[in-house]
Amino acid sequence: MDLFPVFKELHQKGGRILLVVLDGVGGLPLEPGGSTELEAAQTPNLDQLAEESALGLLTPVYPGLTPGSGPGHLALFGYDPFRFVVGRGALSALGLGVDFREGDVALRGNFATLSPEGVVLDRRAGRPSTEENRRVVAKLQAAIPRLEDVEVHFYTESEHRFLVVLRGEGLSDGVTDTDPQKTGLPPLKAQALDEAAEKTARLVNLLSERIREVLRDEPRLNGALFRGASTRPRFPGVEEVYGLKAAAIASYPMYKGLASLVGMEVLPVEGEGDAHEGKLRALRENWERYDFFYLHFKKTDAKGEDGDFWGKVKEIERFDALLPELLALGPQVLAVTGDHSTPALLKAHSWHPVPLLLKAPYLRKDEARRFTEGEAARGSLGHLRGVELMPLLLAHAGRLLKYGA
Repeated sequence: MDLFPVFKELHQKGGRILLVVLDGVGGLPLEPGGSTELEAAQTPNLDQLAEESALGLLTPVYPGLTPGSGPGHLALFGYDPFRFVVGRGALSALGLGVDFREGDVALRGNFATLSPEGVVLDRRAGRPSTEENRRVVAKLQAAIPRLEDVEVHFYTESEHRFLVVLRGEGLSDGVTDTDPQKTGLPPLKAQALDEAAEKTARLVNLLSERIREVLRDEPRLNGALFRGASTRPRFPGVEEVYGLKAAAIASYPMYKGLASLVGMEVLPVEGEGDAHEGKLRALRENWERYDFFYLHFKKTDAKGEDGDFWGKVKEIERFDALLPELLALGPQVLAVTGDHSTPALLKAHSWHPVPLLLKAPYLRKDEARRFTEGEAARGSLGHLRGVELMPLLLAHAGRLLKYGA
């Protein structure tokens, strides 16, 4: 059901909203009956906030479906992820602000470590520094400026992540990924999903071969895995749909790209990695300029993907220490949730619901006492789907008129 026309008709001015996304925050116990990462974390500030808030569970996309960060975030912004589809390559290109034109195809790449036999040993090449990434990207750009009649443009994203933009005639984003999503396997061959994509699939496979040749002397960053081939999409913006002047505060290009895609202004953030202080500074300095803020933290997801249970616990505790500073700004509506679960047990995204905390006026009595998966299941918000969050935030901020007579 397309509710955007309804929101366009009913939106009005109201209170300020702060949406905090702890990427991949949902987890699992390492052993049956044990604690999840949220349950193991010492979070006095979140615990106190939970006492004053309403909680529930949120399934980002659909029960049983493991969402990527793109669909997970779009749903949180109220965009049906089955209708508004975008590849990871486009999100990286938009987030980096590179030259990304109509007809281009963008691919998100991971630098990987391959064995001499071509088997993937590490899908993230040991998470190299961004500076090392830049060195290798420059090496590739000098060696592979073109493939056949197509320009090849390389860009550093962060750590093991990089971007390739292909520019030329007859390109299509209808190609499969080359990332096998696990170690011990060789990179996959890109396959064309239709006849129009055969040229692009051939070029992606050729690019993978050339990258391996150029990087054959590199000890760790000696291969590439590609996913999310995509052309430039066009989505309606949050100001058009919800009447919101919105800003995004994020460090990683993909999340900046997601925000940019729906018309949020991406604010500059000082610092490396999750840059807690830089994000807090950006929020404070721009607080009066916007109606809606999307504030993203990545490391909870990264630690989960690394299988680092206690590292993820520490990242949750780092956010907890920052929480009083967010509350001091006085948002009328504050939501804390995740775009998906990333249990350290699985070292990957999963289909499990994430907890949702809502601090706002006009809440009903709530039995939940902590921001954890188990406590959220007891909360008064019940169990929502991701696309149902934004209308709830707008309503609590007084930003929606009555529907119907």
